[in-house]
Amino acid sequence: MQYQERLVVIGNGMVGAKTLEEILARDRGRFSITVFGEEPHGCYNRILLSNVLNGAQSEDEVFTHTPAWYHQNDITLRAGVRVSSIDRERKVVVAEDGTEEPFDKLVIATGSRPFVPPMEGADKAGVFLFRTLADCREIAGYAKECRKAAVIGGGLLGLEAARGLATHGVEVSVVEVAPHLMVQQLDAEGAGVLQGVLEGMGLRILTGRATTRLVGNGRVQGLEFRDGETLDADMVVISCGIRANSEIARECGLEVDRGIKVDDQMRTSDESIFAVGECAQHRGVVYGLVAPLYEQAQVLADVLTGISPHSLYLGSKLATKLKVMGVELLSLGRLSDVAEDDEVVSYLEPRAGVYKKLVVRGGKLHAGCLLGESRNSGSLMDLFARDADVPDSRSVLLFPRQESGAGGIEDLPNEALICSCHQVTKKKLLSALDAGRCSVSTLGACTKAGTGCGGCKPLLQELIEAYAGGTPSDPADDWYVPGVPLSKPELMEEIRRRGLKSVSAVFRELAGGAEDPASKMGLASLLKAIWHEEYEDERDARFINDRVHANIQKDATYSVVPRIFGGVTSPEELRRIADAAEKFGAKMVKITGGQRIDLLGIRREDLPAIWDDLGMPSGHAYTKAMRTCKTCVGTEFCRYGVGDSTALGIRIERRFQGIEFPHKVKLAASGCPRNCAEATVKDIGVVAVDGGWEVYIGGAAGSRVRAGDLLCKVETPDEVLRVMGRFMQYYREHGKWMERTAAFVERVGIGLLRSVLVDDSEGICDRLDEEIQRAVDAYVDPWDEAGKPYHQTQFAGELEAAR
Repeated sequence: MQYQERLVVIGNGMVGAKTLEEILARDRGRFSITVFGEEPHGCYNRILLSNVLNGAQSEDEVFTHTPAWYHQNDITLRAGVRVSSIDRERKVVVAEDGTEEPFDKLVIATGSRPFVPPMEGADKAGVFLFRTLADCREIAGYAKECRKAAVIGGGLLGLEAARGLATHGVEVSVVEVAPHLMVQQLDAEGAGVLQGVLEGMGLRILTGRATTRLVGNGRVQGLEFRDGETLDADMVVISCGIRANSEIARECGLEVDRGIKVDDQMRTSDESIFAVGECAQHRGVVYGLVAPLYEQAQVLADVLTGISPHSLYLGSKLATKLKVMGVELLSLGRLSDVAEDDEVVSYLEPRAGVYKKLVVRGGKLHAGCLLGESRNSGSLMDLFARDADVPDSRSVLLFPRQESGAGGIEDLPNEALICSCHQVTKKKLLSALDAGRCSVSTLGACTKAGTGCGGCKPLLQELIEAYAGGTPSDPADDWYVPGVPLSKPELMEEIRRRGLKSVSAVFRELAGGAEDPASKMGLASLLKAIWHEEYEDERDARFINDRVHANIQKDATYSVVPRIFGGVTSPEELRRIADAAEKFGAKMVKITGGQRIDLLGIRREDLPAIWDDLGMPSGHAYTKAMRTCKTCVGTEFCRYGVGDSTALGIRIERRFQGIEFPHKVKLAASGCPRNCAEATVKDIGVVAVDGGWEVYIGGAAGSRVRAGDLLCKVETPDEVLRVMGRFMQYYREHGKWMERTAAFVERVGIGLLRSVLVDDSEGICDRLDEEIQRAVDAYVDPWDEAGKPYHQTQFAGELEAAR
């Protein structure tokens, strides 16, 4: 029998497991393998920890290698066992339990640990690191008793921790010592755009703040900064970057600097010991991204198995595509590395949350980023990876020509890398499509594309749509919400059949009792659409804005937006608004884009009182409901008017106020084809024309601009209201959760919608009319409901920094 060399791997993280995979793929029987891992289980995808923290995925869903996988591949896994030392002379590793494991070859894949900056009080109760599954459990459990949380660290890991915390109903502040967020990926201008987007999501961002002390008596109560300023916090998560776990190598005499020094074959200063991953320092660089670490694993597997003994790792170009709290980001190289002769091309659109910047050096793409819109990321990553010449027209790099398809997935060569984490090419993905893998999840299961950082998933979807017609073959792709394994029609049928009138009842009956936080809001909206006044409201099914009926601002105050029907107000209403703004210390009084008045900077505890003083209904500026109906003055004053748009807009807004949908809905009524109210770029809009009104649906004017489709022309305002209501109800019943009407109309098709809603081809128009009337009848102004809080703390408390 051929002798099997003894291979010991210290570290069972993503890179250690990837190394094992690569070794087995090259020479399955070469080694007798033993793996030590400090955590008491198999290997999981650490990048997805924020999904575990925010409830989007369960712990089971993020595991990549279960104990059964090791057993099936004849690998001895010593989970939960820490290695205390390496005896290089005897060639054994010594575990903390006293056992020894001999080796012929040793791989150190100990990864990294969170960096904790010097500060007093980091050992207090309520202070957490964010690195492991156990950390996620502890943070989620502790957050249930907290109202205010602080995350120290404004890099990628810190923002992901903030994203996870925000779903637990706590007010989150992010504290960063650097002048701006994400200093490794963004410059100051791009970081400013990102900060604006994140603040719009309810996060408070504090940059240039060095935390010197965590205050509190045993349990953390706040932070103290170097300048003496303080910040209240019931809990603190420290996520300030990482440091290589290299102590075990240093103690046994290997060469160590910032990490364990390795050569181009990942070999340490000892010929039989190798290091890979975040613990390794190659040519002076310690990498922290998945893609370069997996490249190291591939080279190491070549060398260890002898399949390619001269294989070399020569370093990696830093390129990654990811999402920061749902905001798309493509990062290529380092934006800070700009020489005097470099050519810089940039585009900035802060309102849309879009920032694009490319650095061209010697005709090659040297560095860049796409923030907020990364449609052509595939072609840029291909240019960057191949070090290819960029087009003479630099603008094409930022704005690919849609009419020619330039920059799309079809223009990429077959050799282009789509998934840099797992080195998956377009050619390999096309082969998988040919074999019938026609969804993002099945492509991932077959090729591993999209299972690393997940940044390439939009490209995978684009590939499916371009080459396979976008036909899903994974049932999960059709689920309405991730926590309940049913499509929307199936889910609605079961809810009606079983009489499920609360979110908790749906989880109990249809999800085996497992509650999924990421699914709650979508289920709450659907249940309201089905049951109307019979819906059983549960406070934890709402996000913070919906619980207090106001939008939280970046300084943790709130905005108050009373309803002003059709943009028409009165001197008496204006006096009340002015008095309330003065009495409650509004920091700004602003006319909104929807012709309403916004009182900004109101403390949470003052919300019930200010609404009492205003005596006006809520403008619903905070939830997935009908927002406003923008109007022009129409025939009442305008010499061009052909229809009374003001009166119609007020009727529309009064009828449909507060009705909830899969996403927010904006409306407009224009009194003539000059369209001053911009009705054709609203979710639903009407335009007065000779002989009646044109009704448009599916318009958009945000980060994406789309002209609405003409649904029909009607003669009277009553007909406008009826057709609008039919579309609203149909959208409520068939729209996907968080799908705007623009995407819904494109997906369903204007032809079908005309047939169903105008021609009544399915015979459901009467039912749709009845259902939307039930929704109208069930409406209650939230401040009638919220004037007397469900519990005494609902509107109590505010961040001290906001006072």
